[in-house]
Amino acid sequence: MVPVEAALLKLECLQPTGSFKVRGFFAAALALPEERRRPGLITVSAGNAAHSCAYVANKLGVPCRVVMYDTAPALKVEGVKRWGATPILMPRDQMLAWLADEQWRNEPEAFIHPFADNEVMAGHGGLGLELLHDVSDLARVVVPVGGGGLISGVASAIKGVKPDVVVIGVQSDGYPMWSRVFEAGGPVAIKPDTIADGTTGPFDPKMFGLLQQCVDRWLIVPEPRLKAAIPEIASKAKVVAEGAGALAYAALEQLEPGPTTVAIVSGGNIDPTLLASLLA
Repeated sequence: MVPVEAALLKLECLQPTGSFKVRGFFAAALALPEERRRPGLITVSAGNAAHSCAYVANKLGVPCRVVMYDTAPALKVEGVKRWGATPILMPRDQMLAWLADEQWRNEPEAFIHPFADNEVMAGHGGLGLELLHDVSDLARVVVPVGGGGLISGVASAIKGVKPDVVVIGVQSDGYPMWSRVFEAGGPVAIKPDTIADGTTGPFDPKMFGLLQQCVDRWLIVPEPRLKAAIPEIASKAKVVAEGAGALAYAALEQLEPGPTTVAIVSGGNIDPTLLASLLA
């Protein structure tokens, strides 16, 4: 945990794959029967879930393939390859259709959903339990939100023990999917325009009710503020965060001071060229 003005930072960017996702993928993979796991693992991802699925498969000694956006940062594609997995690149619409139509059922590997999987969310819940253990007076948790797996797991774990803790979800105004979903009462068409590529997951109806139950408040960070937050967090906290990873930190300025607050830095897998341009 690293202190900054008005909050503590939970550094999931220091996980072996550079993001929190490894928690959920280990939990989901280990929950599979060995005979189902043996043919390998497959997932779909903008990047960090891909990294984590590849890492977990490598550690468990099974094959792995990952369906990714064809616009995924090169750093994340190379990370998948580094752990011995095979990336399958698709245009965004094709990839979302592959997921929505459950085309993974035609593949030999065991499919792990990147966020709407009970075991994945339970694995992320370990982060919430760590916060309760490490921060005795925890009052607020600020969480970046994409598909909703991280915040659902963290909130469920925390509120099961300490229901008064306020859970705050954050998205960029370049992809404010959930705030628009709740306004509309269902899925909305929205095109991502944000450096927080890790939060551009699609709407999943399973997550709608979960997020309604467990998220107390939503904050939207303007994209210019998010871009400024990356060099700021590097300077003030000596932390390298990707776009999604910096969202919770960037939102802190919107909160009233006082209650003990933790902001989750969810990942640090930022493209070096983008990082250099933001630092400049």
